[in-house]
Amino acid sequence: MARRSEYRGTDRSKAPRGRKVTVKEENTLLPFLFGLLNEQSKSSVKALLAHGQISVNGTVTSQFNTPLIPGDEVLISYERGKVEFNNPLLTIVWEDDDLIVVNKKEGLLSVSSTRVKERTAFHLLSGYVKKTDPRNKIFVLHRLDRDTSGLMMFAKNLQVQKALQSNWNSAITARTYVAVVEGRPEKDSDLIISNLTENTNMQVYVTTEGDGKEAITRYRLLHSNGAYSLLELDLETGRKNQIRAQMQSIGHSIAGDYKYGAETDPAGRLMLHARRLDFIHPVTGEEMHFETRIPDKFTSLAHKQK
Repeated sequence: MARRSEYRGTDRSKAPRGRKVTVKEENTLLPFLFGLLNEQSKSSVKALLAHGQISVNGTVTSQFNTPLIPGDEVLISYERGKVEFNNPLLTIVWEDDDLIVVNKKEGLLSVSSTRVKERTAFHLLSGYVKKTDPRNKIFVLHRLDRDTSGLMMFAKNLQVQKALQSNWNSAITARTYVAVVEGRPEKDSDLIISNLTENTNMQVYVTTEGDGKEAITRYRLLHSNGAYSLLELDLETGRKNQIRAQMQSIGHSIAGDYKYGAETDPAGRLMLHARRLDFIHPVTGEEMHFETRIPDKFTSLAHKQK
């Protein structure tokens, strides 16, 4: 992953901000901390241990009964310890105090539905941030379809959510997808402008009646073997199912997308991936750039001989 300008948040290579104290007499850690931090409640002192903010002689510990002897150095950090996040369906590629950028695998919902509440990116990330502080929350900024993989981001506070959503078109400087479509488009590159609307079955489609919402997508052909083509697609608007509906409308549905007219499923998945996400950071003003590699299945299918 990369970013156009270097993030100037917390530098983990520097010594953490905190208070260092040398032990004068034998003790155990928790009573020592209670005496040292007597202006704080006992529960808040225990929370420092639980959150990995106490180290003894350079080693982080959460053991309240750690023995102390004269000369030991105890550091109380003012920065929360890093919490690990491991999930096969979701990878955190970058985060700061305001935003989390993730790479979602296909098959994982972005947010809950009427039938699925817990197996979502939102639920997984909510649990992750609450490990640092139970008051922490995650806020939705945009969505990826369950069967679409790739980059998306969430806000970590309400102010950032509102700032981005109210200025989405100017804040998001690039959203680029790659897709494998059936057949080969007539043009190697084109700008698709159409109006999209949704029927009672929640199916988005291109309408010629003049109603609906305008959707603009620019595509470029990367590879094709005639049967399948790998396209790079830049969104200029962000409508629901925009790429899927527009590809169907030009006669080149995304492979594996039976809902939108596909006749084949060569990879056992919807072959749509959010590859690139650029945005202006709402707090720092930096231009952030994130990019993933094209999935191997996408590249190999478009190159494979018929």
